Parts: sequence; structure tokens; C-alpha cells
Amino acid sequence: MSKEIEDHRLLNPSNNEPFSSVLEKHVSRRRVMQGGLGLAAMTVLGGFGLAGCDSSDGDTSTPGSEKTPLSLAFDAIRGSLTDAVAVPAGYTAQVLIPWGTPLNSQAPSWSEDLSFTPDIQANSVGMHHDGMHNFALDENNASRNFLLAMNNEYIDQGALWAPQGGPTNAAEGARPADEVRTEINAHGVTIVEVKKNGDGRWRHLSNSSYNRRFTSATEMELSGPVAGSDYVKTKYSPDGTMTRGTNNNCANGYTPWGTYLTCEENWPGYFIKDAGRELDDNRLGISEGRGRYGWETAAGDASEVNDEFTRFNATPTGNSATDDYRNEPRTFGYIVEIDPYTGARAVKRTALGRFRHEGCWPGKLVEGEPVVFYSGHDSRNEYIYKFVSDAVWDPADANRPGANYDRLAIGAKYMDKGTLYVARFDADGTGEWLPLTPDAKTRDGRTLAQALNLAANDLAGVIINTCDAADMMGATPMDRPEWGAVDPASGDVYMALTNNSQRTEDGSAATYTNDGSDVEELGVGFATAPTNGPNPRADNSGGQVIRWREGSSDATRFDWGVFVFGAAVNDADNYSGLTELNQFASPDGLHYDDRGDEQGILWIQTDNGYDNVTDYTNDQVLAVVPQNVSQAEGDAAVIGGADQAQLKRFAVGPNGCEVTGIFFTPDKTAMFINIQHPGNWPSTEDASAETEGTVRPRASTVVIQREDGGKIGV
Repeated sequence: MSKEIEDHRLLNPSNNEPFSSVLEKHVSRRRVMQGGLGLAAMTVLGGFGLAGCDSSDGDTSTPGSEKTPLSLAFDAIRGSLTDAVAVPAGYTAQVLIPWGTPLNSQAPSWSEDLSFTPDIQANSVGMHHDGMHNFALDENNASRNFLLAMNNEYIDQGALWAPQGGPTNAAEGARPADEVRTEINAHGVTIVEVKKNGDGRWRHLSNSSYNRRFTSATEMELSGPVAGSDYVKTKYSPDGTMTRGTNNNCANGYTPWGTYLTCEENWPGYFIKDAGRELDDNRLGISEGRGRYGWETAAGDASEVNDEFTRFNATPTGNSATDDYRNEPRTFGYIVEIDPYTGARAVKRTALGRFRHEGCWPGKLVEGEPVVFYSGHDSRNEYIYKFVSDAVWDPADANRPGANYDRLAIGAKYMDKGTLYVARFDADGTGEWLPLTPDAKTRDGRTLAQALNLAANDLAGVIINTCDAADMMGATPMDRPEWGAVDPASGDVYMALTNNSQRTEDGSAATYTNDGSDVEELGVGFATAPTNGPNPRADNSGGQVIRWREGSSDATRFDWGVFVFGAAVNDADNYSGLTELNQFASPDGLHYDDRGDEQGILWIQTDNGYDNVTDYTNDQVLAVVPQNVSQAEGDAAVIGGADQAQLKRFAVGPNGCEVTGIFFTPDKTAMFINIQHPGNWPSTEDASAETEGTVRPRASTVVIQREDGGKIGV
């Protein structure tokens, strides 16, 4: 989630024990202040299999430990506060496909005074680049020519409407229909073919048959348990099988069968509902009054087609759901599967839950075992989820790059039927995946269907009310789960918990509030959480990265611990011992860079608003080889004072930006990252060139390469 559009409301009405409290029990403040995370960190993170804190039935092996050691060969760079991308010596950074780049001849070339129309934006790269992934066209040329699938999370109305001095009626009054259409077309997903030239520079292929956009107006299918149910029937789709658009797509995922997963995160802000509110409307934060950009105010315009604007107002107006759009928000909040090769209609996979999905990451893939996906709900005191397919993995379903076949049918096989779980983290360093099924037993002994007042077999109802179901099962509220990453050898899962400002001093009790400021029925939610051992700060602006490993014989159990704490170098609570060359806060993007026979690299991106760090550097990219950090002993932290040479700052973004979206070419010679919402950048194709004067800011993809053409980082 970009901090630019973060929803600060506390929407969790449960009294489940928050992660802060679990951590307080897991590791005492005294032991942290003595210098580390203690025995829990040693057993859970150092070895994952030592006695006393393991759910894998005595298996003390560490999968992947037999790989060839790998060391980071670049020198960590200092912080930067410029309108430029900073990279290590010996590296270059190139701007690629910034917002507004034409995808075909139906859109004009970029100019500083370009006035956007709905058609121009529909045929150009979307706004505010975020999660992305690469899809080979030819396995033999996969590192030089591929499809780039990329999220366009939200918009900067000031930059979009700069030639006219800003948007019309941004805060009140009816928005012009064509302005709304343009903004709708700036959201969603961009698919674009890119290619490496002989001189090592990259370019996009304009007019490639693969280039296309999926926007907030594109027709999409609903699939899985919710499809066809009464919960999603609307005037547009009386049978509940279709919807229009995907919104606020933050992080992403991919599948082993070659499709792109885009994840709907802060989508509730686009809808309003002034009456007829349901529990899920309140729990997810559908607003009253006016939507984020006021799209619903264009309803009734003489040019409106098929209720294209009316649908953003979910207030009931007819006799039944098929007469209006009361259920339109229930067609959002899902993982959306896209075949980047064919342009087939995208599909919303409802079995993976309905909430504010940050991303969706595949777990370790094993022939004959279920396919697993992990996802986090990026809001304060929300949860981490896992989906386990009913079907087991068949290598015959693996992607065949460039081939034209029905990948979405394979997606239906693995993603439409399975079990959705939510995580409970226990203080002893273990945890349990709790099933979100109608017959699952809640803490008070009722079935989940009974607790939600649903029919005994109403899985669709459970999915619609995913967050309430997780509350009732006793899941652990977390500190804003952001991106995840999986080591495909060991199966270790990393997840960034970016921050939580709702904390009080150590020794205070958790407090709750009856927050009626936005929704009267919102009820009791967490207002604060006490500090704890791994988070001993009253305002957790630093955040942390956690790690867990699934049980080898029980897929519902796991071991967990904290991998690294974010902090400024001079903070009293700098528990990972960070220095000037690696201090960071608010970890956001994560990527596990698998190196085959060599050990892998974990890359950490930030979306920081913590002054103690932002006064020194803009948002950044850091790298660490997890196997090279201390195998903790006694009170040593997983990343502690002895490990500072292992955690290195690799790149820094320009002023005002968030650094996000990351992948590597298969040969590891090019890193692709996204620069979102820069303040005054870029001015040239050289991303590392500092902007002179003032430019119309454009989110852009940046390609980082070594000058000698070698592998990144080593």
C-alpha cells in the first residue's frame, strides 16, 4: 500500500490478541535490551529445527543449506536525497515505460503538456506503477525479450490534469464524465512487450500485439465459491458471474502455469454506500458520502453508458439486488488472474478470500502436493492468509512460454477449489493455520457458519465475510502485512510488517475504541497495542520482516520469528544494529531472488514515513543473503551487530517516491524496479541523472544493470 492513500481507520472490531501482545510473551523486553532476540530467535530462525520450538516432528535439516555460498560483491551506498536514482559504482539505471508511454499508434507520444483523454489513457501505460512480473515469450531468449505485466495502483490527479491546472470538482460537485473515464483508464494493469537492444539498453515494442490494458472498466469474470451466488448479483450481472474492472492493484503474484495475479487492495475507497449497509461493508471500510475521486458523481451524465458511473454508488435504489448496485463492492477485494499472452477475459478467483489483498505469492512447489498461495491484508491489526488447493501439482501444467493455450482453465483447476486459512501466531514461536470453512469450529464452539448467521454449507458467505470469519476463528492481528517472498528451496516465507502507529508504552494494556466517526455500526476495534520485546517503541515506525516455515508433517502448523527490525542508526531501539549504510524503516516490497545452485538473495524495498530515516535518505532497496547472517546464539539477534556487512543498501529512489515492484531477468543481469509517485522526476532516460528544473512527475520502471553485463549483486 502506498502511504499516499493509506486508510488510517481501524476496521477490526474483534478482541483477538494482537501480534504486539504475542511478541511481548514471545521475547521479553529485558532480553532484547540486553542485546538480542533470545532463545526464541535462535531456535526459530537460526536452525528452525532445534528442540523446544519446532512443529516439524524433529526434522533438524535446513533445506537449501547445501547450496553454494553467495556473497554480495557491491559496496553499500550512502543515503540520497535527490531527484535521481542512486546505484552502486559500476551500475547503470535506465528509465523504461513511464506513465503515458503509448502502447500503440492510437496514443500520441509523451509531451510535458499532453492533455489526456479516455482513449489516450486507455492506449498508454497506466499511472503509479506498482507490483510487476515478467513472462517469457521464448525460453531461449527469456532474459532479452518478454512481456512485462504491471499494476497501476492509483492516480496523482495533480500530475494527470496538470495542463488544465488540476481536476475539475475534486472535492465537491459532479465530476466531468470524460475526466472520470480517463481516471478509470489510468488504473488497473498494463501488459507491454519489452526487449533488450544490442547496446544493452531496453525498449518497449510499440504496437506489439501483446500490448494491452486492463482497467477499472474492463469486463471480468467471477469464479470460485462466490460466483453465481446471491451475494454478487447486480443490475449489470443478474446471474452474479460478471463484473467490471479491477481497482487499486498494489502488489502482485504469478502462477507456475504462466499467469499474472493482480491484487485488489484499497478498493473500498472507490465506492460509497449511504444506506442498506451490510456487516462486510463496515468491516472493510466502504465509505459514506463521497468516493476517493468522486467517480459516482458523474452518474446521470447524458453520455453515461450502462451505468458506468452509477455502479460506484452501492446504496440500494431498487426492489432487489438485480435492480441496482448494492452488491457491486462484493465483486471486488479478490485476486485477479490474467493471461498475459492471450488477452482473454480476466478472472477474479474468489476462493482466495475477499479483503484488502496486498499481494499473492506462491509457496514452495512440489509435484503431487497442493499448490499454496500466501496473502496479507494490508491494514493495521489485520491478518495473514494461506490458500491450499484441492488439486495437487502436476508438472505437465507448467508454463510453456509463448504457446497459445487455455492457462485460465489451469488456473480454475488450482485456484477455484481449496481451503483458505488465516494465521494465529503463538508466543512460543509456533503458529497454526485456522480454516475458514463453514464447518470450522470457532473459539466459542459454534461452527463458523453459525457464528456468521449463514446456512451450514454457505462457503460463498464465508468468503464474502472473510475478515469477520478470521476474527471469529481467533486469528492474530498483525502490523500491516505488506509484501511476501518465498525461498523455493527451503519453503521459508518472509513477510514485511511495515509499521503500526497504534502502540502505547510498555506495561500499558491494549485499549479499544467505539469508533463511530465513519460508520456508526463499526463497533469495537483496536485503538492501541502495547509495546513488546521485538517492538519496544511506542510508535512502531520502523517495522520489521518476519519469517516462518511450514511444518513438515502438519500443514496447519508453522514456526515463526522476526528476521530484521527497521530503525534509524541512532535509535535506542535499533535492535538489529543497523548502521548508516543500511538503516531503513517501513519495509514494504520483498523479493526472494533464487539463484539456482547458489544461495539466494532477499531484497527489501521501503515506503518510509519515519523522519529519523527520511531525514537521511529517500526510499531504498536493500539486499541480504539470509544464509549469511548469524545463526543466533544466546541473545544474538538474527540480523544483529555482527551482520551489518551482510545487509547492504543497493539503490535509493528520487525525492518523494516509493520504491516498489521488483523482478530479475532469468540470467540475473537486469533488475527491474518501479518508482512510484516521484515528486520531480524523471527528466531523461538516465534514471540516475538528477532532474534540473521542474518536470511533470511520472511513475516509471527502472532497469538496473552492471556496466560489465554481469549478474546483479555479485
